[in-house]
Order: sequence, then structure tokens, then C-alpha cells
Amino acid sequence: MERRTFLKVSAAAGGTLLVPVFGNAIAAEELVNPMAIQFKKALADAALNAATKAGASYCDVRIGRYLNQFITTRDTNVENIVNTESSGVGVRVLANGAYGFVATNVMTADAVAEAARQAVAIARANARLQSEPVRLAPVKGVGEVAWATPFTKDWRTVPVKDKAEMLIAANKAALATGATFMTSMLFQVNQQKYFASTDGSYIDQDIHRLWSPFTATAVDKASGKFRTRDGLSSPAGMGYEFFDAQPRHKVRAAGGVTTLYHGAYDIVEDAKAAGRQAREKLTAKSVEPGKYDLVLSPEHLFLTIHESVGHATELDRVLGYEANYAGTSFATLDKWQSKKFKYGSDIVNFVADRTTPGSLGAVGYDDEGVPGKRWDIIKDGVLVNYQATRDQAHIIGEHQSHGCSFADSWSSVQFQRMPNVSLQAGRKKLTPDELVKDVKKGIYILGRGSYSIDQQRYNFQFGGQLFYEIKDGKITQQLGDVAYQANTQEFWNACTAMCDERDWRMGGSFFDGKGQPSQISAVSHGSSTTRFNGINVINTARKIA
Repeated sequence: MERRTFLKVSAAAGGTLLVPVFGNAIAAEELVNPMAIQFKKALADAALNAATKAGASYCDVRIGRYLNQFITTRDTNVENIVNTESSGVGVRVLANGAYGFVATNVMTADAVAEAARQAVAIARANARLQSEPVRLAPVKGVGEVAWATPFTKDWRTVPVKDKAEMLIAANKAALATGATFMTSMLFQVNQQKYFASTDGSYIDQDIHRLWSPFTATAVDKASGKFRTRDGLSSPAGMGYEFFDAQPRHKVRAAGGVTTLYHGAYDIVEDAKAAGRQAREKLTAKSVEPGKYDLVLSPEHLFLTIHESVGHATELDRVLGYEANYAGTSFATLDKWQSKKFKYGSDIVNFVADRTTPGSLGAVGYDDEGVPGKRWDIIKDGVLVNYQATRDQAHIIGEHQSHGCSFADSWSSVQFQRMPNVSLQAGRKKLTPDELVKDVKKGIYILGRGSYSIDQQRYNFQFGGQLFYEIKDGKITQQLGDVAYQANTQEFWNACTAMCDERDWRMGGSFFDGKGQPSQISAVSHGSSTTRFNGINVINTARKIA
């Protein structure tokens, strides 16, 4: 088995997307064959014993089987179906106060024991260059436990034919309502992760996630002008029941612009709307630059949260330990230590968690054996905490890790990764329609678009999928060429109202990149529809002389 393989998957919008897929291609029926728990424990014990005998003060072992199935379609054709598997063992140790890490795909007791001994040798070499020893926050061993993503329908047992037909049905729906081209994809992931450590934990986890992005493209053949509308689906940590035809809850967005969903997703209905709205974009009025009150749907706001709050409060970025993928953070320790830094207005409350059912970040334990938990990041607008791992907790006076250590593969070393970071719903009863009633000049934005943010996670610009003019409290015509600009503190302090928990839902990122060598992770961000007053909007239309 190769350590890492990158497969090219056809992408929406007619181009290509390099999606990291770990492992080798296998037959679909092989996806459901489990690895015996006794076998995994025997491998783990071989590594733990070898590391301890070699002088490690601590050792953890991650035995992983990572399964993926990706399906891509264009118009009425299936373009690609890929099933992959990757299995192996990663061993991390502490020796002489330094880390050492070695991974192997040779899954025998002798091979993992040798990997453990090599990890100890690497740690000792690292210690000679290290200024101070690693300090791990304590974790109580939990013995032999198991955790699994709750689901009622296993995507691995659903016939590929049924999945492809669902995507083709969505494509046809978009083509029938105005799209010239339509591409859709289905990403399905199963991570079978076994963690063991010298703290006394043997943790078996079975994690399932899926996502169904699409892009409807409408072309004006006379002018050659084209516009796209991506799907409003959010990736989820659940089973194939996500695609049940009858969602558990339906939510009407402001002005009845579109219908959104809690707990399930009707891809065909979203595709119908996408074809029509992509066609409408061709004649949408181009926005006049200026100051606007923005009403942002959760399907849009999740990405602004991810970039300006999620990444900005990762403690490794704050400390300058991690500067890849748009840098460090403006939210430095002195701001947190002051206990009065106003990250946002008084109604802004952000919670980090690994516990919300159906979210991408929901797990029983992180990759250091720390139980999933929930904690405040921003309370009443004030920065009160960060995201920390075992070796970072003491820096901010915490006695326990936040459970934020993850690796994207058995062959990658775990490091600080974002949990779900969510904006809490408003405390007062408020619907999206009521939220816009007192907006005189505003824009309602749905869906994820282009974005840019600086190296300190401070100055930014965000686009979207759909933009509607708000005039005298009513949502009117569709607008085009919209992007808004602000800095993080200015933006969140301009937050003036948000809908209550009835409107709260999660968006998310399925391929969030960080680190060097690069790793990906999946994370959700929740909010209700939220208003921001006096935000600068620019016109992004390309001006041709």
C-alpha cells in the first residue's frame, strides 16, 4: 500500500480539483470488511511495550483504516467512481522531553515495535536541539472503549448505482430549470481509528462523513457571459440518511428566497433552484459600491466564521508555531490576558465543541485520547479562550487539553486542528423575515463564495453564491458582482442582531488545509441568520476598457 496517493477528481465548474485521497483503489464491496479489534490491540501493545523498553516516558499508537468513495458526474454522465483504502500504524513517543514519530504500513508486531524504537531514537536526537521539554497536560486512561458516528443508513452498503442516479437526477433538474451545464459530486469518508497510549486508553472509533457539492452553470450564448450557482448543501457527520427525501425540519430563508434544511438534504430540489438562479444571475443588477447592512445566512456565514474566528483562535497560530495557509493570528496572548479584548459586539458568543451530533467535528476522542468537549472561545464579545492540545494547555493556564489534536492519516503526525467553532443563536425570538424588517439599505447573502484573508487573519474580503437587495425592510431583486470587505474586529463588532435557535444550523469545510507537510480535516460551523450593520461592499465586475 502506498503511503499517500493523490487522485485527480473532476470538479464542479468544468475544471479539476486535486482532492487528497489516501490509499489505493479497491472494490466497493471491500469497504465494509472490518479490521479485528484483537488484531489492533495486539499491534498497539507491541508498540507501547517496545517504546517503554527503549526509554520513552510516553507513547501513543494510532492504527488507522481510512476509506473513501468519490463519485463525480457531469450533465447526464457519470465521469468517475473511486473507492480507496489506506491502512497503517503511526507511533508517537516522548523521550528526553522531545517528540519522535514513525509510521509504517507493515502491520505486524515486529514492524510496529521497530517503528516505536525508531521513534524513540528520533526523539532523543530532537532533544539535543530542543530548548525546553514538552509538557503534556494529564489525561486519564479510559481503558477499552468505543465510539461511532450515529447513523441509520451506512453509505458503504448503498449501491453505487443508486448514488449515481441521485446525482444524475439533480443534474437533470438543474438543466431543466435553466442551467447549461451541471456537475455534481459525492464525497463519502469512513475513518476507522484505533488509539492506544501508555496512559491506559484503548479507543476504537468509527467516523463517517459525507458531502454532495454541485455547480450549475448558465451561459448566455449570444454574449458568451456565464454565471454559476453552487449547491447550498453542508457536509455532515452522519450516514446516507442525509439524503432522505423528507428532511426532519425545513427552514424558509428570509423573503422565501429558498428552502433550507436541518438534518437532511434534498439535492434535487436544491438543483432545481440552482438552475433557475444561475440563469437569473445573467441579468442581475450589478451592485453599487458603498456601505450596506448585511444579512448573512448560515450557509454563507460559516466560511467567514472559519477564516476570521476559527483559524484566528488556533493557539499554534497565535504563538507563531504555525504560519502555513494564511499565517498566524492577530488574536495574540496579550489580548486574551487583558480579559477585555472586544472581538465582537455584546451579542457575539462563540463556542468550540466536538460534541454536536451530525457535525463534521463530532468525535468521542481526539488523536491524543482526550474526550470531546465544549468550551467558550468568545463570551459576550470578549476573547476568553483558544483551541489547545495537550502540549499547549499549560501556556494558557489550562489543566486539561481541549481535545484539538488530529492527524488526517495514520502516516501523519497529529497536531492542533480546529474543532467546530460556532456562533450561538440569538436569545430573543426572531425569524429571518423579522430580522430584515428594519433594514433600509442592505444585501442578503447565501452560500459560500470566493474569499481572501491576510496573514494575521484580520483584513478580509468575502463573496457568496446569491445576493439579494434589501430595500425598506423587504428582500427584492437579485444582485451581482458583490463582495464585502472588513477587518475581523470591525466586522464582528458590527453584529447587531441574529435569529433564534429555530434558524440555527451548521455549514462546514470538508477539506480544510493546514500544516507543512499539508494535512486536511473536516469541521463544521453553526450560526443562525445574522445581521451586520454598515459593512463596506465593493463591485467585483471586471471592467474592460
